Amino acid sequence: YDYSTTNIQVAGVDEADIVKTDGEYLYVLSGDNLLIVQAYPPESAEVIANVTFGDLHPAGIFVNGDRLTVLGSKYVVPTSPYRYGFYMIDIKTFARVYDIQDRANPVLLRDLMLTGSYFNSRMIENYVYFVVSQPAYIIYDTVILPKIYSNDQLVKEIVPSEIYFYNGSDNYYQYTTFVAMNMQNATEAPTYMTLMLGGTSSMYASRNNTYITFPEFDGNTTIFRVRIQGNNMTAEAKGHVLGNELNQFSMDEYNGNFRITTATWINSIPRSNLFILDMNLSIVGSLLNIEVGETLDSARFMENRCYLSTSIVRRDPFFVIDVENATAPKILGYLKIPGFNRYLHPYDENHVIGVGRDELNNVKLSLFDVTNVSAPKYISEYRFEGDWSDTPVSWDHKAFLFAYAKDLLALPVSISHYSPDYTIKQGLFVFNITLTKGFILKGNVTHQEVETNGWDSSYHVKRALYIEDVLYTVSDNKIKLNSLESLALLKEILIA
Repeated sequence: YDYSTTNIQVAGVDEADIVKTDGEYLYVLSGDNLLIVQAYPPESAEVIANVTFGDLHPAGIFVNGDRLTVLGSKYVVPTSPYRYGFYMIDIKTFARVYDIQDRANPVLLRDLMLTGSYFNSRMIENYVYFVVSQPAYIIYDTVILPKIYSNDQLVKEIVPSEIYFYNGSDNYYQYTTFVAMNMQNATEAPTYMTLMLGGTSSMYASRNNTYITFPEFDGNTTIFRVRIQGNNMTAEAKGHVLGNELNQFSMDEYNGNFRITTATWINSIPRSNLFILDMNLSIVGSLLNIEVGETLDSARFMENRCYLSTSIVRRDPFFVIDVENATAPKILGYLKIPGFNRYLHPYDENHVIGVGRDELNNVKLSLFDVTNVSAPKYISEYRFEGDWSDTPVSWDHKAFLFAYAKDLLALPVSISHYSPDYTIKQGLFVFNITLTKGFILKGNVTHQEVETNGWDSSYHVKRALYIEDVLYTVSDNKIKLNSLESLALLKEILIA
């Protein structure tokens, strides 16, 4: 079947999400349950399995053939305070691998747990790579080290001689443990690598390297590169740049270089920077003080180009930057328009989609033509008008659905009106997007019923995907199946 996949940053590097599909089934995290749904054909759609997790809280899933991995956390809050009135909350990260050859009867193959908080993850071919962060502290003169459990039994404590240490990263320390786990071979033991650094900030992964950023107490950033190949992980390089990145899209690897955009505040004045580093994470080229006085809102690298959005008083310079020559990046052109962008997405090699806000602070879609790099053009926009509107795409790119071959763009949006009565309307807005006509709204799919309180976010659409000619929308309470062409309702499945 023809079906959509999770909106990811790097081809071949999957990212955990709350909804996945393999073109026939949906795998949905609903609350603290995992639902497996027979999805296609639509007339047969129904929930066929429900996996519960007790006191565990799933955060994301990966699907790889007949294997499924669930990642998440376990929180234990003590009933009495530790010393000086503080509560030491016990946080662990779990990874469970299931055999789903029989989709209606998942079988648990691996039950792994580590001390610390789940930070981030990726899947490359058969391996899931995930990162766990644990504060470094001492209780009753005992150093608390990272521990690993399997089936609730302690199998390993990471000993100090196995921990990489870098002095001066932050004003506090924590253990950052990288785990490589084979999804297909349950008999292969996971491998681990632990760094002792400051607090983790963002993660970017190519097919060969994982980069983790660590903010420093002076407002700058340390970057670690960990080489990954199957179950082998090697800490190979450490670098340092001025300022802090926004998110994973502020980073990229291309032609043997690592690129990163950062924001800095100097004398209370914001400014943006771009750095290009080699594989040793030494700076080889930079652009400093881009648009002094403007806040960095979003960034996106597309091969030899970097697209950057900054803003002041809700006006957005959209920059096109040449990063082909690593030692001499340069601004090729820019365009000033009302509003600003929070997320940038490639439409094709010469056009970029922006999701952000207009000058009235409502959600706005933008389409940029960068064919002439020295004079980018603004060719279409769509505004979600109300007293207030918002979209999770501003902070969660996985809520964004785009299919170039289908001229399809869809995203969840909430629109609020203050009068005569306060109302919130939320749903998935579905567009045809073309270079000739821009954004054409086809309609929307909402999970709210007439009597539903707009504040009840359990009816808010969180994800959308398609299989063949069927559009699927998922909220905490239900899954809707609509015609991708007409948006006519085909079926509704309650999952709460």
